[in-house]
Amino acid sequence: MKISELGRLLSIFALFCAATVVASSAQTLTTLGNVSGNPEYGSMIQATDGNFYGTTAYGGNTGHGTIYRVTPTGTISTVYSFCKVKYVCSDGDTPVSVMQAADGNLYGVTMLGGANSGGTVFQITKSGTFTSLYSFPYQMNPIAPLVQGPDGNLYGSSANTIFQITTAGVLATLVTLPKGVDAVQLVLANDGKFYGTTGEGGLNRDGFFFSLTPAGKVTALYNFNTTTDGSGRTLMLAADGNFYGTAQFGGANNGGTLFRLTPTGQFSILHNFCSETSCADGEWPTGALVQANDGNLYGATPLGGTGGIDYCVSHCGTAFQLTLSGTLTTLYNFCSVADCTDGLAPYQGIVQGTDGNFYGATYGGSVANSGGTVYRLSTGLAPFVAANPSFGKAGYTISIYGSNLTGATSVTFNGTPASFGVIGPTLIKAQVPAGATSGTIQVTTPSGTLSSNVSFQVTP
Repeated sequence: MKISELGRLLSIFALFCAATVVASSAQTLTTLGNVSGNPEYGSMIQATDGNFYGTTAYGGNTGHGTIYRVTPTGTISTVYSFCKVKYVCSDGDTPVSVMQAADGNLYGVTMLGGANSGGTVFQITKSGTFTSLYSFPYQMNPIAPLVQGPDGNLYGSSANTIFQITTAGVLATLVTLPKGVDAVQLVLANDGKFYGTTGEGGLNRDGFFFSLTPAGKVTALYNFNTTTDGSGRTLMLAADGNFYGTAQFGGANNGGTLFRLTPTGQFSILHNFCSETSCADGEWPTGALVQANDGNLYGATPLGGTGGIDYCVSHCGTAFQLTLSGTLTTLYNFCSVADCTDGLAPYQGIVQGTDGNFYGATYGGSVANSGGTVYRLSTGLAPFVAANPSFGKAGYTISIYGSNLTGATSVTFNGTPASFGVIGPTLIKAQVPAGATSGTIQVTTPSGTLSSNVSFQVTP
């Protein structure tokens, strides 16, 4: 959402101080602190060092966006500020998000800036060493987060193209879509294909859901109807093999929707926002959903809820849980304390940390500052381990990260023992064993056995 839209929706924003607020007997939200800027696009990620990384679309040294780091204990720092040369921004302007590739580095895109003012692809180490990999032509402007494929290359979209780029910065156009049809999301599925959505095009000119082979073949699977299905969509893959997403606008109440899509294109609405009086269930979801290790989906809305009646035009947003059958539960209403020190307008999605807690960011907070907040939402879920990458063939070395991994005595891939080495309390390096099949990674530690929250895919 652009600044002009935000100005219409929010009467005030900013942040200040750390605050702990009990949402109910089961959920506790803790405001960890403030960032230099306003988190708007994408979501934070947890990297293999155990820390969280995110972007702000604005703010930083010159006001053109930042990459920030959050430790699990809540220490927040700026890793990089864009537009090193003010008004030139050859390194990029307005970052979308970051992801961690198999080489351990972070990669992302900026919507603006670069040598041609058309946006960039960049690499940054976790210690902050920045490299601009590619500058897009004028008006190409990448808008979607990058995703890594099994071949090690990164995939993304820019204007009406879907591109492939190596981690060294060699870019190739994989698909050229009709003019004005932009792919706004790509997700790698277990069948080796990418799936995504477009904002326009298709039979209804409202966008479509598609599959994409690594060779570049696009197959349209479902044609959206904005009035009923919603528009402004995100997408994620759940453990049941289906895709789940948010649509910012449209739906039965014009408050946005939560939906499910099967890999064959069967579409169903799970929830229409603004189904409650004054949109108490939330409004206009913009961030992607995440599936937690309890099997449920979690997300946020930047508007709606019951908090912030004196601060936000349409209230200040919510955090919610959604079952796969479509039951929505509001977990927290933002701006529930005086001066909105707990944050307001969470445009970004939520990420689950390996400690079991959820982490996210809000666009603004208290009247004391103009930046956003970072929060932790605890619902009592158990710790787990995660793998980077979440796929690989036999013999491939992957990173397994979590908490309290020192003294680990066993690592298995869907029951098959693997050779491994403990690098530190939050990181293990393990080799995909011969004969392993796709499934859960388990790590046995002195304090118990930790399972991966996402099935590891063994590739040919």
